[in-house]
Amino acid sequence: MEEGVKRWVVDISKWDPHPRDFSFALSLLPSHQHSSVTRFVKMEDRKRALVSRMLQYALAYDVLQIPFPHIVIKRTLEGKPYLDYDKFGLRFPNFNFNVSHHGDYVAIASEPICLVGLDIVSYAVPQGETITEFIQFFSSYFSNLEWDNIVNAGTSDDVLIEFYRYWSLKEAYVKAIGSGLTEGLNRVEFSHMRWTNISAKVDGKVMTEWRFWLFELGDRHCVSIARVHPISAVMSYKTTLNKVDFSEDEYNLGLHLPSVDFVKLGVEQLISVLQKSFDCKH
Repeated sequence: MEEGVKRWVVDISKWDPHPRDFSFALSLLPSHQHSSVTRFVKMEDRKRALVSRMLQYALAYDVLQIPFPHIVIKRTLEGKPYLDYDKFGLRFPNFNFNVSHHGDYVAIASEPICLVGLDIVSYAVPQGETITEFIQFFSSYFSNLEWDNIVNAGTSDDVLIEFYRYWSLKEAYVKAIGSGLTEGLNRVEFSHMRWTNISAKVDGKVMTEWRFWLFELGDRHCVSIARVHPISAVMSYKTTLNKVDFSEDEYNLGLHLPSVDFVKLGVEQLISVLQKSFDCKH
């Protein structure tokens, strides 16, 4: 099962493609995916969108050995991408993935049994307003304890980083279940020991069926991972899953799989994986 736990990340600031190189990378994706990249005006946004989709197809091939023409990636009503793999007898009972991008990084995470949520944040300093004004807009999303920890973190930059770390965890929680909604996030309260041994409560009750991790990514970025029982998925996402009902032993196996470090990849490596996937015979 451990082979289904993947964490990949790409630093797009290190990729400055010539227009023809960008076009070639885009041509590796199915044609129906092209508009989701080219709809962006800014090149940085196009790079994030392209690399996000390249990661999805490359991971599906690398982990599951599905030939590229048979990789079908769809989205739920809430916009969560998922692999449509009804035709395949896959080696993992509930393979799923999640993607995120912000600032310099684009990442993907996968799980073989439990749901996975992933969120990257860049510790970007707000423009045109103070840090206090910026974070105040989001205060309703945090519990009293979380908010106290944020505003008392230290310098204004410490406050900003503390805010972004909590926000990343909350986004990973939302993305794991596929809800797309941030309403009521103040009810989900995170606790940690210097951002390790992270746990959460909902309305004061410990969320024993969840696991959370937070990692620093390079310069002024972090990424959060959430892992939870598939039964927690919202209905539109649950219907896309291969299996929802697991025995206690099966679920505990998935919940307690070792966490793995993020593997840093370059765009050239993704291109190489995608090219191999075209030659794969299932």
